[in-house]
Amino acid sequence: MKILIINCGSSSLKYELYKMPERVSCGKGQVERIGQKMGKITQEHAGKSLELCLAVPDHKEAFKLMMTALLDPEQGLISDLSEIQGIGHRVVHGGEQYSSSVVIDDDVIKAISDNCELAPLHNPANLTGIMEARELFGSLPQVAVFDTAFHQTLSPSAYLYGIPREFYDKYRIRRYGFHGTSHRYVHGIALEMTKRAECNTNMITCHLGNGASITAIQAGNSIDTSMGFTPLEGLMMGTRSGDLDPSIIFYLEERGYDFHEIQNILNKKSGLLGLSGISSDLRDLEAAADEGDQHAIEALDTYAYRIRRYIGAYVANLIKVDMIVFTGGIGQYGVKMRERICERLENLGIHINRDLNRSTGAKAGIISQAYSPITILVIPTNEELQIAIDTAELIS
Repeated sequence: MKILIINCGSSSLKYELYKMPERVSCGKGQVERIGQKMGKITQEHAGKSLELCLAVPDHKEAFKLMMTALLDPEQGLISDLSEIQGIGHRVVHGGEQYSSSVVIDDDVIKAISDNCELAPLHNPANLTGIMEARELFGSLPQVAVFDTAFHQTLSPSAYLYGIPREFYDKYRIRRYGFHGTSHRYVHGIALEMTKRAECNTNMITCHLGNGASITAIQAGNSIDTSMGFTPLEGLMMGTRSGDLDPSIIFYLEERGYDFHEIQNILNKKSGLLGLSGISSDLRDLEAAADEGDQHAIEALDTYAYRIRRYIGAYVANLIKVDMIVFTGGIGQYGVKMRERICERLENLGIHINRDLNRSTGAKAGIISQAYSPITILVIPTNEELQIAIDTAELIS
C-alpha cells in the first residue's frame, strides 16, 4: 500500500509518500510561505525535482498544489489518487488522552482541538491539515501520530512539577515531553542493530538538533524526558534557553521587559545563538571556536555540559544502561560534539572510540570502544517513516 505522510505547520505543508510494508519512500515535497505574498512548492523523487513559485493564500490552496504535484504527468509520485490507501498526520500534542497513534474519528478531532491550548502554535495547524485531507480524500483512513504519546508512560514522580496540585488538576500543567516519534523510531532501530530484546534493554536516546531532547527508555517505555510542559524546558538548544531559574523571568520583568519579549528571547534568541552571539548552527560555532572565539567555545562547552548532566541523571534512574543513541541534526552530523559530550562519561561506562566516531560520520553505526559496557550508536532519525509504519499497521 501507499501511505501519504502529512506534516502541516502554520505556514508550511510537508509531505512524503511511502510504499509499505517495504518502507520505501516514493518521494517528498513541501509547500512553503503559506499566507505570504509569494509561496513555493518543491517536490523530489528519484533525482527529479519540481519547483514552482506562486501565491499560496491558505492551506486549502496548499493542499491543491500538493495534489497537482503528486499527480504531475512527468514528475508526479502517483498516477491516480486511488493509489493512496491511508494518510498519516504528525500531531504535536495528544495531551493525556493518547499514549499511542490512533485512527482519526470525530472524538480524536475533538481531543486535538481541546489540546490546542497546550500547543497553540502547532495543534491548530495539524488540525487544519486533517480537515483539509478529509475534504480532499473523503473517507480514506487517516491516522494521528502524536509527538507526546511515547512519553505517556512517565510516572507521576517524573511528570509532576513541585507546584500546587490544583495547577495540574485545573490547567493540566505537567511534563508532557516531545520528539516522541523520533525517540521511539531510533529505539526500535537500535534494538535491530544490536539484536537485543526490548524487554531487557535500557537506553538513553539523544535527539540533538535545533530543538533537542533526551529520553530514558526502560524496556521499551519512556520513563523520563528532558522537554516538559513545553519544548522550552530541558537542554540548551539552538535558540531555546532550556532549563533556567524561573526567577530570572521576574527579574527581567522588573527591568522593563514585557511578557512577550521575554518569551521571544527564551525561545528564539537564547541557546547556542544567544550565548555565542554568532549563530545557532553548530558548524558556524565550531569554525569560530577553531579560530579561538571564546564565546563560541563557551557555548559549545555549555551545550555538551548540559547533555552530560542529563545523561548522568538518567543513568542513575535507569540503574542499568545498555545503550546511548545519538540522533537529530547535531546528533547525527556533529562528530566533534559527540566527542565533547562523551569526553567525561567514562566513569559511567561510556567509552567512545574516536576513530570509529569519525569514520562513521553521519551514517548509522556503533561508535563505542569494544570494552565499553554501554554501547554508543549513531542512528539517523526518520519520523516520517515511523508515521508510515504506524499508519499502515492501524489501517490494516
